[in-house]
Amino acid sequence: MDTHAELIELMGRYADIADLKEFTELPGRTFTDPLTLDFSSVADIPPMTMPLGDYVEVLRASFAPYTATHHVITGHVVTIDGEHATIHAHVRAEHWVPGELAAGGPDRWLVVGFYDNEATRTPDGWRLSRIKLTASHQENPHLSGVALAAAAQPR
Repeated sequence: MDTHAELIELMGRYADIADLKEFTELPGRTFTDPLTLDFSSVADIPPMTMPLGDYVEVLRASFAPYTATHHVITGHVVTIDGEHATIHAHVRAEHWVPGELAAGGPDRWLVVGFYDNEATRTPDGWRLSRIKLTASHQENPHLSGVALAAAAQPR
């Protein structure tokens, strides 16, 4: 498999983590440890670097409220510079909540935008070392995993 195809497949594994709720093997085949994350365009959190194990627990908690998610990542523009690569891609991510969480309102959080990710070649293959999501449009952001987790906290 050529390097461009490997990096596009890496983005497919990234989407599968959430869509398949596979938090055991896929994260180690997808990310470096540690990794840098920037989801500030969809959540009120600053960019941060964290150990992979901690991020897996964040993923598990963030996607727990959803009955299903579907991430479509397309239009990959890959730039390779030795052992490092950048991947710019378009994303449409849909996240459905169960009826009781929707409370008669909308049941889907939609995010449309772009990923500007970085990957590093490791002895085990390419791994994402930096994830940056830039949302250009959202519908029902009150149904985001961060918002749902905050709403579930005891007051």
